[in-house]
Amino acid sequence: MSATAVPVEDQVMKRATSSACPRYTIINTRGTGERQGQSSGFRTMNSQITSQLSGGKIYNTVYPAGFDQDSASGTQDIINKIQGTLQTNPNECFILQGYSQGAAATVNAMPRLNSAQFNAVKGVFLIGDPQRQKGLACNIDNNGGTTTKNVSGLSARTSKGIPAEWVSKTSDVCIFGDGVCDTTNGRGINAQHLQYPRDASTQKLGASFAIQKLGGSA
Repeated sequence: MSATAVPVEDQVMKRATSSACPRYTIINTRGTGERQGQSSGFRTMNSQITSQLSGGKIYNTVYPAGFDQDSASGTQDIINKIQGTLQTNPNECFILQGYSQGAAATVNAMPRLNSAQFNAVKGVFLIGDPQRQKGLACNIDNNGGTTTKNVSGLSARTSKGIPAEWVSKTSDVCIFGDGVCDTTNGRGINAQHLQYPRDASTQKLGASFAIQKLGGSA
């Protein structure tokens, strides 16, 4: 495969539980500097999700994830993936995931999806979101608590953040002191911002969230 080719990264998983979403796609959008592929921030939770709930595929958003923070092509790829999949499989369910710049790309896709696409997306799980707006009901820390409910991200002032209609289907996770999503208690890309991939609480939280949103039994 050439460096410019769009990779085929839909990995068909086995097992089945959910009658509500017998087929689903997890759209995984990685953070700045991560190589094309599945983000380290979601690898463990996605293994847990797909081992417990069958009919799933992992799609890794295709975009540069460069240090210039231009995530527009990632946003478009998320939209294209949802649109294209629903044209072929109109009953497909989706979980959206985004880490750091990938969270921004995911949030920016939300207002551009139509009502049918909105309904197909069952849940959104964000970590280290730079566009985080303080006070939203979807704001939680890595233990599912409220220690970071009222903090904002680096890009909060220049972003509209998560649209109101998306809040109920979103978990926006920010570890206390993560300087990308919690500018009150941290500065920039720090140890807390890099903690998510190896943080057992985050991984368990993400797996349980997705399974529940897909109609499983977690």
